[in-house]
Amino acid sequence: MNNKLLITVAVIVLVLIAGWYLLSPLFIDEVVDEGFPDSGAALTEDELKIMEEAKDMPDVVVDDGMPKAIEDSELDTVKDEQIKIKEPVALSTGKFVDVDSIHRGSGDATIYELSDGSHVLRFENFSVTNGPDLRVILSANESPKNKSEVQDDGFVMLEKLKGNKGNQNYNIPAEVDVSKYKSVVIYCYPFNVVFSTANLK
Repeated sequence: MNNKLLITVAVIVLVLIAGWYLLSPLFIDEVVDEGFPDSGAALTEDELKIMEEAKDMPDVVVDDGMPKAIEDSELDTVKDEQIKIKEPVALSTGKFVDVDSIHRGSGDATIYELSDGSHVLRFENFSVTNGPDLRVILSANESPKNKSEVQDDGFVMLEKLKGNKGNQNYNIPAEVDVSKYKSVVIYCYPFNVVFSTANLK
């Protein structure tokens, strides 16, 4: 009798845990608000001002170790690097759309090339129906609706979705050729269900 009771209790507990895992995301939003990714340490306005002033210093070396004046060409190079750091290049972008009346999504997905040559996928004003173990995938197909369409012609699973709402960043591995991928997919890994897609143009 005691063994049967223990087994019954254990089964009930397992059912409750599984139910919470599967159903709780439908009622709980995970909000993320990440800033734009920084690929390097940009110089501040004060640092640039100091370098501007250094141009007017004498082109001599003095006893206290005062550095040689910075050449105009060197300053221009620094400014160019500053501009590169502050202005990443958007390579492709798209808007998340609903897959059906239950699985819905909105917001923008953009692949950026940063000043160091790395790539990042950024979501802005993003929202999607929550679910268990959602993943972020780059797919070679436009508007995939199921597992086979997601995987046909190639795909890259980046990582687990950080939150179903808000701005967020996903690093793209260096070996990935971003030009091959035509859509971003929010994908429920345990049940192989597409929650939302954004076609990249």
